[in-house]
Amino acid sequence: MDREIDDVLDAVGPRLRALRRARGITLADLATRTGVSESTLSRLESGQRRATLELLLPLARTYDVPLDDLVGAPRTGDPRIHLKPIRRSGMTFVPLSRRPGGIQAFKMVIPAQTEPLDPTPQKHDGFEWLYVLNGRLRLVVGERDLTLPPGEAAEFDTSLPHWLGSADGGTVELLILFGLQGMRAHVRADQHENR
Repeated sequence: MDREIDDVLDAVGPRLRALRRARGITLADLATRTGVSESTLSRLESGQRRATLELLLPLARTYDVPLDDLVGAPRTGDPRIHLKPIRRSGMTFVPLSRRPGGIQAFKMVIPAQTEPLDPTPQKHDGFEWLYVLNGRLRLVVGERDLTLPPGEAAEFDTSLPHWLGSADGGTVELLILFGLQGMRAHVRADQHENR
């Protein structure tokens, strides 16, 4: 049993290094975000320091992944994603994927508003693709101010100032794919499909 525990702990460092590199984060940035010293993070990734719950919890929060993913815990065999809504800025984000790094999928719900909100554009690294399921979305990207009804999609570089809200005060539901490294989502039809 001790050998099995050693094998799990030995795999944590390389897994942490791969995750950090996939996210494009430096050790210095990670130290700032987690409050764990750069030297401790380096030793943890190289296997010179054992992983502890005290070190892994801030890393799991920073990477926004379950602790099980950091230690490589075996899956239970249940393929369902256990949806745990995240509430930010009055909106609800329901994660639809658990893949660390790469593209993340969310269902987003913008609640109904009695009065229209003034756009407060934000920007950050990444690329976003969205598809409106219900309601009318107001999308502000840079100087463009668009209204998207159900069935319309948009994609944009999130380093541009952007804002999402309700176009008419009603509830809006949409699917979002977000990639930290500027990965674009493309839908390609089969070339022979319409012949």
